[in-house]
Amino acid sequence: MKQQYHQIVSSEPRPFVKWAGGKRQLIPILNQHLPENFDSFFEPFLGGGAMLFSILRKNPNQKCQISDLNSDLILAYVTIQDKVEELILSLKNHSKNYFKNSKSYYYKIRDSEPKTQVEKASRLIFLNRTCFNGLYRVNSKGKFNVPLGRYTNPNIVNEENLRSVSHFLKSKKIVISCRDFSSILKDVHKGDFVYFDPPYQPVSSTANFTSYTNRNFTFDDLERLAVLCQKLDSKGCKFILSNSNSEEVLEIFSKSNWKIFEIEANRAINSDSRKRTGHSELLIKNY
Repeated sequence: MKQQYHQIVSSEPRPFVKWAGGKRQLIPILNQHLPENFDSFFEPFLGGGAMLFSILRKNPNQKCQISDLNSDLILAYVTIQDKVEELILSLKNHSKNYFKNSKSYYYKIRDSEPKTQVEKASRLIFLNRTCFNGLYRVNSKGKFNVPLGRYTNPNIVNEENLRSVSHFLKSKKIVISCRDFSSILKDVHKGDFVYFDPPYQPVSSTANFTSYTNRNFTFDDLERLAVLCQKLDSKGCKFILSNSNSEEVLEIFSKSNWKIFEIEANRAINSDSRKRTGHSELLIKNY
């Protein structure tokens, strides 16, 4: 038991799911823009949590309020927080069956509707590890509809990272919730820091990856987000917003006297790997 505890605290937490728009590659750039000091950290579009884990690696005692509208994703975070050993056992079972007949088992699990918390979280992580490009996408009925990926030996059970994530999430200073991004307004105070990483505005007709829940992130939502940023600014909160380098984003956020940076970024989710490079996106901050 002592040896296992040592493994937990010596391993740094990393995102346990691949998420469209994930920020692992951009963390070094984002870190250069973080405020030197802040009280609570808020991340209302949690996704894979790359920014969260980066902040926790630097300060494990950081007060955090993290949230997302995707209830399946939030359930996975809560399950890792509270029931990580049960989750690991379930994922091991998925892994064993997957390697017997990957195609048959994948579609069986994709079509399944598990009842327990652990099995629901396990299903999400299993599908994320084995589906095409690690893409999370649902149809209008909320059904996951991504086909099987082309993997030879997918890492379905990353025990060390799951235990490390669980260790950090057990902090009493971390609050996890499933809610709309606008709900943070009642909780933020002067001196807090918010990182927004919403589904990006598409820059072309084929670049629309906003179906992370059965409710798309629309242009109206982007305008709601801009209004929220104005309110946070007036409260004395600091924020960073990531989004696509699109005319819509520039038009909305150029109205305020905020700093806008253009940064180079790869697209982690693209059916053509040759199109995952050479893109730029925007980073907007109010300080």
